[in-house]
Amino acid sequence: MPTGNVERLRTRYDTILSTAEAGNPPRPCRPGTRGRIKQSPAGNLIRRLREHRNEVLRFLTDLRVPGDNNPAERDLRMPKLQQKVSGCFRSDTGGDAFAILRSCLSTRRKQSDDIFNSLVLTFPGATPSTPIGVAE
Repeated sequence: MPTGNVERLRTRYDTILSTAEAGNPPRPCRPGTRGRIKQSPAGNLIRRLREHRNEVLRFLTDLRVPGDNNPAERDLRMPKLQQKVSGCFRSDTGGDAFAILRSCLSTRRKQSDDIFNSLVLTFPGATPSTPIGVAE
């Protein structure tokens, strides 16, 4: 992304946070009390967004960082859907097997590997990183 656009977006981010801070000022310290003053959830969020500005905006300068967290949400969708359809897993073993298989498939997809080939290699006892017919 061009440097001018990055700076413009950072300035806009700071403006939005300044407006939010004006609407949610920190709660003042009361005389005679010690320790931190409990802040509102909005105030805590604004403070954290301000403190972690570089991390929040990392996707502007590092193209390896996605601009959203959709892959993580998609990873949670299938187990939740399975739970919704069947109500539960019949055993801990079945739930564990489902979680392991979904985790492996998700990892393979993120690494741009052929998922079908990974499954073919997995079921005879080989892992996707070993040649067909060679079990560990």
